[in-house]
Amino acid sequence: MSKPLQVRLTAEDRKALESMVRGGVNRVRVIKRAQILLMADVEGPKPRKQGEIVAALGTSVTTVSATGRRYAQQGLAAALGEKPRPGREPKLTGEVEAHLVVLACSDPPAGQARWTLRLLAGELVRLEHVESISHTAVGNALKKTK
Repeated sequence: MSKPLQVRLTAEDRKALESMVRGGVNRVRVIKRAQILLMADVEGPKPRKQGEIVAALGTSVTTVSATGRRYAQQGLAAALGEKPRPGREPKLTGEVEAHLVVLACSDPPAGQARWTLRLLAGELVRLEHVESISHTAVGNALKKTK
């Protein structure tokens, strides 16, 4: 038997969550968390247990309990949001991208008709703007800047 999730929403939070769920302009994860809080509200029309919420929304028990716990401890914004995920910092920062654009707009090296992505990547490394970079990353950066 699943445990009841003890969430007590304030009137303002309930109103904000209901408009968020009806609006449909947020990310799916945020809407799913809003639905979890609305279904778990003890003072709502029909408070449900964790197992019922999991079955109704197709999520996990961990997600349901973590969302309820974050709301109780840190409030609505923390319950709906996510912490930044760990990962490697991008090699191309704004400064390096600026150097790349300047380089791509300049004259190509002697013996070349135009800059290729591999030439640009090699030149960024030679000029010590980055330690290493692939031609694909250079192409994606240039595509982004048009």
